Amino acid sequence: MTMLIDIIVGARPNFVKIAPIIAAMRARADAGADIAWRLIHTGQHYDPRLSGSFFEQLSIPEPDHNLEVGSGTQAEQTGAIMIGYERILLKRKSDLCLVVGDVTSTMACAITAQKLHVPVAHVEGGIRSGDWTMPEEINRLATDAVTDWFFTTSETASEALRQSGAPAAAIYFVGNTMIDTLLANRSRFAPPDCWETLGLSDDGFIVVTMHRPANVDQVESLARTLREIGESARGLPVVFPVHPRTAKTLAGVARLPTNIHVVEPLPYLEFNYLVERARIVITDSGGITEEATVMGVPCMTLRDTTERPETVTIGTNELVGTDPGVIAPWLSRLFDSGWKRGSVPPLWDGRAGERIVDALLALPDRATMRRPGRSARPTPAH
Repeated sequence: MTMLIDIIVGARPNFVKIAPIIAAMRARADAGADIAWRLIHTGQHYDPRLSGSFFEQLSIPEPDHNLEVGSGTQAEQTGAIMIGYERILLKRKSDLCLVVGDVTSTMACAITAQKLHVPVAHVEGGIRSGDWTMPEEINRLATDAVTDWFFTTSETASEALRQSGAPAAAIYFVGNTMIDTLLANRSRFAPPDCWETLGLSDDGFIVVTMHRPANVDQVESLARTLREIGESARGLPVVFPVHPRTAKTLAGVARLPTNIHVVEPLPYLEFNYLVERARIVITDSGGITEEATVMGVPCMTLRDTTERPETVTIGTNELVGTDPGVIAPWLSRLFDSGWKRGSVPPLWDGRAGERIVDALLALPDRATMRRPGRSARPTPAH
């Protein structure tokens, strides 16, 4: 019997992570495997600059369902996603709900699926920052609490799951689907318009991205951070693609250093063209630290914690904190002493999507799709 899998997407990182999974499912189905899927877009990122271009560039098919939840508070988005996905499942249940990453859509659909007795698989299970002030950390914990099958990006994540009580048989260390997408598309990276208009050249500019509340929700703090970056860049142009959340605060900043160039959010291929050629990337995004590590680009993370420690212990990333005062010393280290050399973490080799689909097709309990030790039906009372 054909296994029907719901694939949940809602925000930019999800699009990047599900592309290789869909490609692997297509390949297995073409080879005769009994597997089918429904792509469900929650609409959590409703701005076409943050979603539409990714579908086109990464060959992701049009969604089977788009919940179009749009903007709102955490609770408003969660509720709207749950209601929309529940309606889909009540019309036709899938055999498995596959969620990726740690956005609101991930958590909301995982809980909704389990309440309707649809098993859940979590790609990037076990990732932890330890920082409960981050909405993403709550999403990770809640999602993993109701997950049946875990696909992890690192042995660190696998160990976190074992420590939390997840059975070893439910954990699959498969690698990183975000890196699958990066490696599959690296030859297609293309210069954005700002490459010519700003006169950029290889290793001759800095890329900045920020969207975390600690960095962008206060005008004064954001202004100081950008001032420190601009004044410490030693004249290099700083390209700053602005996330819609950041743009709201940036509108209140009276003046930016002249070498900071604010640009619109960039499509995947154009953004990574810049990252690959930058002198350094300064970010608060976990995913960008992974991409920079694989491309061997120095990376400075403006956060106090990271859920991707392998980018620091193995890769090119340094976790520097949120105090703008640390930016100048770290950039001085880059310019005067050079940056550390990193390497690529294990299994970040472009085949994670294939491993995930092969594992799904070989699950030990296909009849119920439940992880070991978890009953598909309530245990009768005695």
